[in-house]
Amino acid sequence: QELRPKSLDIKQEELGDMVEKEMASTSEAIEDAVRRIEEMMSQARNESSGVKLEVNERILNSCTELMKAIRLLVMTSTNLQKEIVESGRGAATTQEFYAKNSRWTEGLISASKAVGWGATQLVESADRVVLHTGKYEELIVCSHEIAASTAQLVAASKVKADKSSRNLGRLQECSRNVNEMAANVVASTKSGQEQIEEKDTMDFSGMSLIKLKKEEMETQVKVLELEKRLEGDPPRLGELRKQHYALAGAYDTPPDGEVKPAPAPRRGILKKPPLAQKP
Repeated sequence: QELRPKSLDIKQEELGDMVEKEMASTSEAIEDAVRRIEEMMSQARNESSGVKLEVNERILNSCTELMKAIRLLVMTSTNLQKEIVESGRGAATTQEFYAKNSRWTEGLISASKAVGWGATQLVESADRVVLHTGKYEELIVCSHEIAASTAQLVAASKVKADKSSRNLGRLQECSRNVNEMAANVVASTKSGQEQIEEKDTMDFSGMSLIKLKKEEMETQVKVLELEKRLEGDPPRLGELRKQHYALAGAYDTPPDGEVKPAPAPRRGILKKPPLAQKP
């Protein structure tokens, strides 16, 4: 009992209450996330149009579907936990069961916190992307984080669950659905990013005549620079290869920098009379 690791911030008798509070807090965080996404959707429709509106709607819709999947996962996880407690506590109270299985309980609390935090971070990242102040990569990372925290919650719940439990089967199905929805967020984010970047690069509709002429000249300069680099790179590549062979021992490089083939290995043995050298 003394060797068992104890939580530093949660007393044993408080673990049961902490589980219920944390699951309730996670559910509230998800409900709040759904509301915020709906608000962002309304704002995006009012403030954007065309391609940007299409991209924002697609990303926010995928985030909404992910939140719905997480909400169902948390509800199923809560039902499974109640089933585990009822079947395993015997004559003990719920609090005593959680205290007796403190390591499992702490893992459950940690997993629940991770799911709620991931949902909150996803919504904040989506908000920044819609407002064009954030990075698309943030959404992708948050989606991966949610998938990982979901796996953690399922693993924590599965430890003490009966293998034939219907709630366990439902929880695993919910987990697969969350992973699928998270993958959809990643896919919609990547396609949206490509679509926006392509539009920003090729959209000249808002430019004046002078701005268009300036942009045309700058593009011509870039084309000429690239052509010059293409002309200079092949000879450079050849010289780099020569230097590589020289360092590898294939060439003998004299002090004057001229690269000549390396001498034959047995030159010292097979000596010939000196001959007149050609210029």
